[in-house]
Amino acid sequence: MSSKAQLGFNASWSMAVGGMIGGGIFATLGVVIEVAGAWAWGSFLIGGLIALATGHSYAALTVESGKPGGVYRFLREQQHERIARWTAWILILGYTLTVAVYAFTFGAYAANALGGPAWMPQGLAVASIIVLAGVNLLGVGEASTLEIIAVWGKIAILAGLAIFGLSQWDAGDLAIPEQPGWIGMVIGAGTVFMAYEGFQLLAYDYDEMADAEKLLPKVMPASILTAIVIYIAVSLGAPMLVGAEAIVEEREVALASAGRAALGMTGFILVTIAAAFSTASAINATLFATARLARSVASEGEMPAIFAKTDKAGVPYVGVLLISGVAIFLAVIGGIGELVKSASVVFLVVFALVNAIVIRRAIGQLWIAWAGCLGASLAATILLAHKLGMI
Repeated sequence: MSSKAQLGFNASWSMAVGGMIGGGIFATLGVVIEVAGAWAWGSFLIGGLIALATGHSYAALTVESGKPGGVYRFLREQQHERIARWTAWILILGYTLTVAVYAFTFGAYAANALGGPAWMPQGLAVASIIVLAGVNLLGVGEASTLEIIAVWGKIAILAGLAIFGLSQWDAGDLAIPEQPGWIGMVIGAGTVFMAYEGFQLLAYDYDEMADAEKLLPKVMPASILTAIVIYIAVSLGAPMLVGAEAIVEEREVALASAGRAALGMTGFILVTIAAAFSTASAINATLFATARLARSVASEGEMPAIFAKTDKAGVPYVGVLLISGVAIFLAVIGGIGELVKSASVVFLVVFALVNAIVIRRAIGQLWIAWAGCLGASLAATILLAHKLGMI
């Protein structure tokens, strides 16, 4: 264990929740409602249950290994070096896609509040990545402190919005013109997986955690359960304020409109602040862990050695800068829907693989791993078929 370890339960939980909720509800709500309609809440529930099962597998494997690295580490320990190397590259691509999604969402909400020229959303997206990369370069202490503040702030605002909406319950507000059936809920469950990937970042922060062997099995399910509750509450409460159809039409800034409907300009400002906190903390958490994944893989010769370079404080600054640069490019050229779905496919495949490793190694609760493996595989297949226009 690193002598620099300083992430306790609150900081670790905040890093995981920040990685999930930041992109989860602000970036995906409109996308999920578009494909699942009134069953969007079911999509978040199904996705959350698969994530919960996978969190169990991640914790069991990471504790057994006693090292950071996540699925990459698990595969290497089984002597699958080539698969491990390709999996690491795929994961880094997936995380870079999520940073782009978070930045895209940050730019959309901030520009919607500030007004300005057409280039402002992209400009603010770029600025958010640059600033948060700078925070990461300062080191773990600064990054974790920001995470704790941001996470508690956004949870308070999102919970207030959800409660206000639910107090005005009208089931008709959940419907959209072309209401999907149950298959839409399953497609939506696949789509939301980018919203749940944040918990696995903890597997890469193992050496940064205090008493990780005891902490990890507690903090992973706690963070996932927090995300499930928030997602379901907001997916039911927000449509009560503006209607599901409006959320789909304004999906890039939908919750800001819901906030305005709830509390006028005050609500609009509060939700915009929550969006800024959420996306900023998600960028921060994802950059923090992804750069450390790249450092770990590079130190073992499975990636270019440049990713293993660190500064005097041990921060993998080259990885932070390279990942940030690619994310900036994707945020400028990408569209929110395709970025979300592409990232979700990546993480579904990884989730299925992690659960399969647990089954093969016979550790933890095998029935949970089987549920996670089958659920992730099915969701990945359906989402990929949907992306290809087959369903």
